[in-house]
Amino acid sequence: MDETRVERILRAVECIPASEVATYGDLGKITDESPRVIGRVMATWGSNVPWWRVVNAKGQISGHFAQALPHWQAEDITVKEEAGAVALNKHRTELSVLQVAWYQAVADLTESSYRR
Repeated sequence: MDETRVERILRAVECIPASEVATYGDLGKITDESPRVIGRVMATWGSNVPWWRVVNAKGQISGHFAQALPHWQAEDITVKEEAGAVALNKHRTELSVLQVAWYQAVADLTESSYRR
C-alpha cells in the first residue's frame, strides 16, 4: 500500500481527541478511503497511534477488548462490558471537528499525493 495513504489514515487516528472514538466508517469519510482499508491500515501499521479510539459501527474493537479496556478506562470512555463495546452515542467524535484537525495534520503532504 502507498505510504502516503497509510500516513494520511494514521494522522486521522492521531487527531481523534482523548475520551472520544471514531468508527472505521467515520475515518473513511474523512480520508476518502473504505472502512476496510482503514481496518487494514490499523491492523498492519496502527500500533503506534491511539488505536483504541477506532471502533466498528457497534462500538467494538475486534479481538482486542482486553487491551483496549485500560485505555478506555484511563480516558473515561464509557464501556458496555456485556457488549464489549464503548458507548458510541456518548463518545463519538464530531466529524466536522475531526476533519478540520485532519486537514491541518496532513497539510505538509503534497496535494498530488491525495487520493480523490
